[in-house]
Amino acid sequence: MFVAVLLLLVTLSVQGGNGEEKAEAQRPGHVSVVIVGATGDLAKRYLWQGFFEQYVNQVSGGNTFSFYGGGLSPASTATPVFFDIVKAVSCSKETSPDRCAVLKEQFLRLAEYRQLKALEDYQELAKNIEKELQQEGIPEAGRLFYLSVPAFAYADIADKINNSCRPASGAWLRVVLEKPFGHDFRSAQLLASQLGSSLKDEEMFRIDHYLGKQVVAKILPFRVENKKYLDPIWNKHHIERVEIVLKETLDVKGRIPFYDQYGVIRDVMQNHLTEVMTLLTMRLPVNMSSTEEVLQNKLQIFSNLLPIGKNQAVTGQYQAYKTSVQQEMNKTKDHVSLTPTFAAVLAHIDEAQYEGVPIILISGKMLDERVGYARILFKNNVFCLQNHNSVHCKPKQIVFHFGHGQLKYPAILVSKNLFKPVLKEGQWKEVTEHTDVDVLGLPISDYYVQTPSENREAYSELISQIFAGRKNSFISAENLLASWGLWTPLLTSLAGSFPRIYPGGADNGDMLDLRVKGKDISYSSEVVIIGVDQMSGTSAKDSQVMQGKFRSAAMVSAWSEELVERLAADIQASAEAAVREGGVFHLALSGGSSPLALFHRLALHHFSFPWRDTHVWMVDERCVPPTELESNFHSLHDHLLQHVRIPYFNIHPMPVQLNQRLCVEEDAGALLYEKEVRKLVNGSSFHFVLLGVGYDGHTASLFPDSKVSELGDRLVALTESPVKPHQRMSLTFSAINQARTVALLVMGKGKHELITQLSRMKDNPDKWPVTGVKPDDGKLVWYIDYDALLG
Repeated sequence: MFVAVLLLLVTLSVQGGNGEEKAEAQRPGHVSVVIVGATGDLAKRYLWQGFFEQYVNQVSGGNTFSFYGGGLSPASTATPVFFDIVKAVSCSKETSPDRCAVLKEQFLRLAEYRQLKALEDYQELAKNIEKELQQEGIPEAGRLFYLSVPAFAYADIADKINNSCRPASGAWLRVVLEKPFGHDFRSAQLLASQLGSSLKDEEMFRIDHYLGKQVVAKILPFRVENKKYLDPIWNKHHIERVEIVLKETLDVKGRIPFYDQYGVIRDVMQNHLTEVMTLLTMRLPVNMSSTEEVLQNKLQIFSNLLPIGKNQAVTGQYQAYKTSVQQEMNKTKDHVSLTPTFAAVLAHIDEAQYEGVPIILISGKMLDERVGYARILFKNNVFCLQNHNSVHCKPKQIVFHFGHGQLKYPAILVSKNLFKPVLKEGQWKEVTEHTDVDVLGLPISDYYVQTPSENREAYSELISQIFAGRKNSFISAENLLASWGLWTPLLTSLAGSFPRIYPGGADNGDMLDLRVKGKDISYSSEVVIIGVDQMSGTSAKDSQVMQGKFRSAAMVSAWSEELVERLAADIQASAEAAVREGGVFHLALSGGSSPLALFHRLALHHFSFPWRDTHVWMVDERCVPPTELESNFHSLHDHLLQHVRIPYFNIHPMPVQLNQRLCVEEDAGALLYEKEVRKLVNGSSFHFVLLGVGYDGHTASLFPDSKVSELGDRLVALTESPVKPHQRMSLTFSAINQARTVALLVMGKGKHELITQLSRMKDNPDKWPVTGVKPDDGKLVWYIDYDALLG
């Protein structure tokens, strides 16, 4: 099916790729490209064009190719559609019509459609690849699978690729994944675990097309090239604020079933805008080509970001969205969706360089213009007494203009009252002739303007990097989970909030204007145009906190945000009472995603909490190094401890890593922690223990069928989890049930079935460990949100 194209290219002398890509070129050989979802919208609009451009650029280096379009439809029905798409690829302007015709004909000869549905289909694909390699006698360079399919299909397809389509030793395998990568922290973690069982991390390329935009890709190089100018001013003393904005004029008609599940924060903020924020604020890498160093510097930013709660965000929804939801999802007229189509979020970085600098992320549909940019606005201490039009009194700013807007083209703009940026010859050029246009308050003539010498589409850029095996512009698992760790608590807190309704387009007026005050953001006007009909059928969405009984113990229930507020208040009341009584408060905290909103609440709103007199202990820990994202202590530190003034020696992580190894019985880590508890905690009785409950009924790291009742009087033990990482360290029931107060936090609709089962069953700690939580002399309180309680 495929043919060698070296002789053809000798006569065509095709030009393509930049110098950097050629320097990174792979070893010559055959490359099999498989696009799963080959006739979908993304493939039609971007992918086949991108792979055609890469084919033209790469074959001159000695590679041969075959291209497979895969999908669920049978070949008999999908092949004509597939070839209509492939025939639509286009050549660059520099390519003559005759040469272009030859290239396209060659590309079509290398392409075929195959049904890829069952495991047998993937096995047949692998056999076909092997057969053609043997017939042509060409060494294999690698196999590239691009999964342009819904995320729920990733794990299954990755498993099929792993079991049937791996190349022989020496050839590479690269699997490209499109967002969304999960819906929240827990789902992203689950997806990462599922993919990790089939693919190595170096084989996965999680694509965020924003990182392929030429201006976004230029942010780090620009900062490095202009280091001598930027170093003195890239800090809190000179930066007034940072704005990262993505405005769109279109609505989401036709995408409602997807969009209504995600909304603007999940759709573009958690990924595109967050990535831009890290590129603007991360420490510059010593080695720009080091993927590992770039990743670690990004992760450091996530570690230093203050938690984002409800007071750091405003949301909106364009007025016609409600009707679109009712029509496309067959909802009744009284159905109301709370999904935001607009959001503005305020972030702060808790480190000396950026302390107090507001970073505002904004995105929305149905706004006044289509434009994307990142703006760094600097303080201006010059006052012009008479010549108010002097350049020295105008805004001092750097604008990374991603495209569209009045400017129309991608560019980096530096106001002339700052400095003239360095221009390296080659891929970028200076614009000296301007049309009469203003950009963010300044005429274009007041800027130094640089733009790419040749505009390239983002997917084409990223596809070239996939071929080269460069991962700087792709999302690692650590980066992904760190981002979801930042955004999930905000999403949880906004779950029951009504967005501001706005009409759309120019009619929005000043309705979406913002006010930043300290660490909080709000709309600058109080005008809200929600009609009475917007509120119909939503009587349950109030802030009432309900108290009652659950499994014969006290229960507090409310919507998630009010529940977290109540739990935080109860913990502070317990802390203040303990400090008054004995001068110290011992608090034991669980890991997982449920407590993250609580940690943020304590960090952002409980400034009078007696942290100096508080000792923080771990309920349980995974047997991983504390520097890894899976570590409960890592999460606790990032989301709470680093943001409060607690003495270092009052923090007690579990010693899961001793003698450079993890949770080895002979190292006696559990016994060491138990001795520390007995020494510092009076009567080994914690003042407050916070627990969660897993879907299988486990609590802490005490799992079903692990014979937890046989642990006796031990306070701490090594346990086994049915999911990775299997080894854990955990407080036992002996330690938990000696506490003065034990809180069980259960949140989310996914826990409704569990709560229903627990309400009916008798105590059986070996099968349902949470039923073994029964404080000896203290009290047990269940904190259950309405989603978990009512479903």
